[in-house]
Amino acid sequence: MNLSAKLWRKSAVVLAIVCANLIPVAVAEDGRGLEIATERKNRDQGWGDSLSQMEMILTDAQGASSTRLMRLKSLEVDDDGDKGLTIFDQPRDVKGTAFLNHSHIAEPDDQWLYLPALKRVKRISSRNKSGPFMGSEFSYEDLSSFELEKYRFKLLKQEEFAQVNSYVLEQIPTDKYSGYSKQITWLDAEHYRPLKVEFYDRRGALLKTLTFSEYHQYLNQYWRAHKMVMVNHLSGKRTELITSKLQFQTGLTTKDFQQNILKRIR
Repeated sequence: MNLSAKLWRKSAVVLAIVCANLIPVAVAEDGRGLEIATERKNRDQGWGDSLSQMEMILTDAQGASSTRLMRLKSLEVDDDGDKGLTIFDQPRDVKGTAFLNHSHIAEPDDQWLYLPALKRVKRISSRNKSGPFMGSEFSYEDLSSFELEKYRFKLLKQEEFAQVNSYVLEQIPTDKYSGYSKQITWLDAEHYRPLKVEFYDRRGALLKTLTFSEYHQYLNQYWRAHKMVMVNHLSGKRTELITSKLQFQTGLTTKDFQQNILKRIR
């Protein structure tokens, strides 16, 4: 065997060893991502139901803003996604508008929007969930409950964000109709609370960023951000959701989240 052949064989052996060492690391990192996401989900189970009062502040690229007042009812569902009902109370042009969301684990969510001016319930198509919700920077897809089956997870790194030790996870949506190619999420490494989410469009470009702040703890266990800000990097618009009041275990049941209740909302 000549010298060049010996060198090539030696290089091939070294490369094989390097690859063999890299593969388990990549697999372990993916497993670690799912492990972290699972812990996040487990820490937020058992709250039952909740009722909150919120402000939605819409700000355009020029800085002009408008405010909407709304109520949000939520119900935890065993072995499925959560149910949510959003009711707009002010201003006058949106009063009585209601959005009902039935999240699911393995199937597309069921979503309906009641428009009082038309006295009509509109079903949101599973192919149209990337559209804007009530003119805000939140899409219908963003309003779904967090379910592990909706993503593939990978731990990218661990770093400090907003002076908090955080996990940085990549989340790839499993829904082929998702408006996002991926999401990058920063999670508080102590409490597993989301701190920031970057949303990338189907072409892989950064579209929006959602930040969470002003966390409060309820029932000595459950953390809720009282301020969420979604910024659209393409349009320059932003939407703030500010919680003014939040109660848990108020006695809501599945009857409060049936489709036929939409037209009876006051």
